[in-house]
Amino acid sequence: QDNQRFVKIARGSLNETRHWLRLAYARNLLTQEQSARLHPLLNELSPKLNAYLNSLKQKAKG
Repeated sequence: QDNQRFVKIARGSLNETRHWLRLAYARNLLTQEQSARLHPLLNELSPKLNAYLNSLKQKAKG
C-alpha cells in the first residue's frame, strides 16, 4: 500500500509538472523546441505510472 501511495503521489507530481510547463511556455520561459522535447516524455510516463499502479493493485488483490 505504501508503494501504491507513492505512485499516486508521483502521478500527481507529473500532472503538476505538466501544468507548470504549460505556464512556462505560455510565459515564453520555454521555447517551442524545449516544449516539444518534454511533451513526449510526459506522455510516455503517464501511462507507465498508471500501468504500474494497476499492477500493484492486482498484486494486492491476489
